[in-house]
Amino acid sequence: MTPYQATYTTPLEKLYQWNETVPDRVFLRQPINGEYKNLTWSEVNDQARRLASALLAQGLVKGDRVAILAKNCAQWFIADYATQLADLVSVPLYPLQTPESLQYVLTHSESKVLIIGKLDGAKAMEEGIPDNIVCIGMPYPMEMKIDHQWHALLAQHLPIQGSPVHDMDKLMTIIYTSGTTGNPKGVMHTYRSFSSGVQSATKVLKINKDDRYLSFLPLSHIAERFMVLGCSTYGCSEVSFVESLDTFADNLQTTRPTLLFAVPRLWLKFQQKVIAKMPQKKLDTLLRIPLINSLVRNKIKKAMGLDKSRMLISGASPIALNLLEWYVKVGIEINEGYGMTENLAYGPALNLPGAVKIGTVGSITAMPNVEIKITDEGEIITRSPSLMTGYYREPEKTAETIIDGWLHTGDRGEIDAHGYLTITGRIKDAFKTSKGKFVQPSKIEGLMQKDDYIEQICVAGSGESQPICFIELSEAAKALLPAAAQEIETRIMNTLNDVNKELAHHEVIERLFIIADAWTPENGMLTPTMKIKRNQVEKHYSDLCTEYRNSNKSCVWADAQL
Repeated sequence: MTPYQATYTTPLEKLYQWNETVPDRVFLRQPINGEYKNLTWSEVNDQARRLASALLAQGLVKGDRVAILAKNCAQWFIADYATQLADLVSVPLYPLQTPESLQYVLTHSESKVLIIGKLDGAKAMEEGIPDNIVCIGMPYPMEMKIDHQWHALLAQHLPIQGSPVHDMDKLMTIIYTSGTTGNPKGVMHTYRSFSSGVQSATKVLKINKDDRYLSFLPLSHIAERFMVLGCSTYGCSEVSFVESLDTFADNLQTTRPTLLFAVPRLWLKFQQKVIAKMPQKKLDTLLRIPLINSLVRNKIKKAMGLDKSRMLISGASPIALNLLEWYVKVGIEINEGYGMTENLAYGPALNLPGAVKIGTVGSITAMPNVEIKITDEGEIITRSPSLMTGYYREPEKTAETIIDGWLHTGDRGEIDAHGYLTITGRIKDAFKTSKGKFVQPSKIEGLMQKDDYIEQICVAGSGESQPICFIELSEAAKALLPAAAQEIETRIMNTLNDVNKELAHHEVIERLFIIADAWTPENGMLTPTMKIKRNQVEKHYSDLCTEYRNSNKSCVWADAQL
């Protein structure tokens, strides 16, 4: 393996470079009332320097924490650069927060300033902000109490002088995991861990000034921060933002990004919109006709706003195999990758453009300076210069996760003869039935999700004689209710029967519950990154399981309970 590079270029050094060489080049494009407002590198640099001065004027000293609570926008980038310029530490927060989780992170991180931007349900979060925190409002309508308004604050302060270059081992950011169980953990990343991963990825993926991003997934998520904020900074690329969920499709059409990062649920939504306009049976017929098929594929790409894209990345959670295969049919390659907050989402595997192996999360040699092993227990462990220094104020948990310099991911995996990694489940997700047999739920969930009537699924059954599963129907299926309830049940049961044939006897699903509830981060069933909180789902529907434990019914329609 190539030895780790000793030094890297920090994000601030790239900001200085582009401000010096291409000051009038558009960097950030912020939609306001349907119209994009452009910010050049020079304007971004000026606002970041003014905000840095303003932060220090609040009495902050080097190393103090500044939290950012906002949907993606140009000011999010500016706030990130400003904290670095002022030698402070950023603490990104998910825009979907309960007051309790907000208060926990702000208190645990010892944040002294909170920069607030566009939010949904902001007023409900306000009680989670400690009284001693100074609140700065981005230039958007605010429901929360604000101590300082963005434009007025920046106008009051001159740009900070100098061009600091921070030591590589200095703490840059604390990124709190979304937490499927327990309180979120604060992952500490230094300038070295951040810069090493972003610089290498920018080079390998050939990200440059001709690239265009559309930033939509929360910048508080490591993958968006790394792939979008980070790589655009190093590649001098243009970044546009989404004004709202309602305008997403229009913003995608307008910007036509060359690079887009999305989670599996978003790729599923794209597919469902296509099928709503062109039923699958008709689409299959057209794709079998020579000459016509290429016209259809081009039309679909253009309608989705993806006709200029050169790399479409899926991450954060597993994507269904049948969904990847559907995209291949319509001429779209999705590059699935694998990473964690703890290693900056940098490797240890990625399906590079033109080298995709469906069913895997990519080649372990795709990204430089990454090592990966599978332990005797089947766990994936990895190390690289992008590895965190530890969990903030939690040395015991750090010691459990990083052992002899290796990050223990908690994921099970296999590496094939060609060096491609397949995730086979989570070590901690495995549960034991009353028969003493272990079941890996993610494997079964992946098989079930080939049915596009299924939006989300959670396989459970700890202590049960056989596994059970809870299902949330897709929008396509819900639209057919109540008239087609029997048709939907028959189809899902047929899928279940097909899946059960592929499983060992102790893995066979005994009963499925079609739940009327929609699982969301707001009701606690999902993390802010849209991962299912298994323990919450199982706990919430435990009475339902008890009620039907001795029933002969293999499919139960359950009323809304959230």
